[in-house]
Amino acid sequence: MDAPTPFAFVDAPLDRADALRDAPGALQRLWPEARVLRVDPAGCAPCDGDGQAHWLNGGDIATAVPADAVFLGMDGYVGWFALPTDERLVDGVDLRSAAGSWSARDATAFAQARAVLHWRDSHRHCAFCAAPLTYSRGGWQGDCRSCGRTHYPRSDPAVIVAVSDGERLLLGRQASWPALRYSTLAGFVEPGETLEQTVVREVLEESGVRVLGSRYLASQPWPFPGSLMLGFVAHALPDAPQAREELEDARWFNRAQVGRALADDSGACGLKLSPPLSISRWLIQRWHDGERA
Repeated sequence: MDAPTPFAFVDAPLDRADALRDAPGALQRLWPEARVLRVDPAGCAPCDGDGQAHWLNGGDIATAVPADAVFLGMDGYVGWFALPTDERLVDGVDLRSAAGSWSARDATAFAQARAVLHWRDSHRHCAFCAAPLTYSRGGWQGDCRSCGRTHYPRSDPAVIVAVSDGERLLLGRQASWPALRYSTLAGFVEPGETLEQTVVREVLEESGVRVLGSRYLASQPWPFPGSLMLGFVAHALPDAPQAREELEDARWFNRAQVGRALADDSGACGLKLSPPLSISRWLIQRWHDGERA
């Protein structure tokens, strides 16, 4: 068995059972015994009395699959669905909180549900003719009955990178973050650009540091609201960082400073790192453990 991934929304995924999306009869047969997660307009889902995910039984909600339900996939012989609700859930928790307390399977399914429901909520009309969309394929396809075009959920690729000059790690912070919080640099991939080119461009734009080379390590779905974080480690020149773009500050940290921050999240050492749910924290740990580009 593979070791658990040290960041969230990756482990224990459902079988997405793509073929069932084109089989409404099969989805209907799954519905009475299905597990259903409600998600409210704020992107929160309900907890039970123990702080775990509160899944409903499909048959207790309706006799047929609701038109706005999304088929998430299969866990063995049980179908899992997400169902948006227009009312704020009084017992709801956000995805970040769920990642720290729910089981890996529930948190990963919640991330999937939140991402596709956000796409649905923000793509209610055809981008070509502005007509209202209807949804098919278990909620994963938007159909325009006016012009006949189809629309699909999208994930925006973004690189996130642990940049080192060989001895130090480059970290930056945004003004809105908690005091002392620093993280690895990140940015969205532009059209016509490779991931490696994005690493070079984004690091230069945000810090003025010149990257010489990079290497891909891992990825993480980041449904806030719909990104895919592509983790890299990079080697750069020891340029003096100059915070640019959305960064308030960018600076080099040595291995001892990073090690103390990894060992103590309180900030007592003068540095707070990204929370463990994020791939950023894992990239920082990998660099500290000796990972090189």
